[in-house]
Amino acid sequence: MARAGDVMGWRQWADTVEVEPSIYASDFSRLGEQLAALVAAGARVFHFDVGDGHFIPEITIGPIVLASISPLVRGWGARLDCHLMVSEPERHFEAIAKAGGDSVTFQVEACDDPMRAIALARSLELGVGVALNPETAVEDVVAAAESADLVLCMSIHPGYSGQEFMPDALARIARLRSQLRAEVRVQVDGGIHRDTIGAARDAGADLLVSGSAVFWNDDPASAYEELAAIVAERVNG
Repeated sequence: MARAGDVMGWRQWADTVEVEPSIYASDFSRLGEQLAALVAAGARVFHFDVGDGHFIPEITIGPIVLASISPLVRGWGARLDCHLMVSEPERHFEAIAKAGGDSVTFQVEACDDPMRAIALARSLELGVGVALNPETAVEDVVAAAESADLVLCMSIHPGYSGQEFMPDALARIARLRSQLRAEVRVQVDGGIHRDTIGAARDAGADLLVSGSAVFWNDDPASAYEELAAIVAERVNG
């Protein structure tokens, strides 16, 4: 299977609307077991959040954890979509690539030269996305993301799992979808659960990240299937 950095990478391993379970919300004592169950339930892309305690207050997970799970995830035919909520994100691209990440998304607020960062990710055969926080103007990202694979619209302030979805995100998602090239995916992360995922999809998001709604459930695989079914109904209905 082709790496995400290939021209057709994202379309090969996430060619339609996808629900992405967010690993940061998982039970790390059962991580391999939970990931295997989610792949069996149909998950093809996992979201992997990296926080440095500087750009966001939390220190989350990083390349060591990524390297431990990437052989399993890839062996199952799934992919790892890494979101760097860190200062100077370009410094970490090579470590993410070596640890087995397939795509890297950086915060536009933390990057002085987004075009250079995108080029660096491409040189490492990574897919690449640009993320924006709730206070950042959509227009500040659209030009920067011209050559990216995706734009991530944060629907919470990045950091803690379990925050509530910000309703203003729906209009921002719609503006992104209307202003970006059709080939650029629109991703949303934060407060995505059974009551919000349909509206986010209807607004134009086609990569929907869900953490606590999946992993804080007694049966994460069933929770994933429920969210995927809601999205499928929106796509096919």
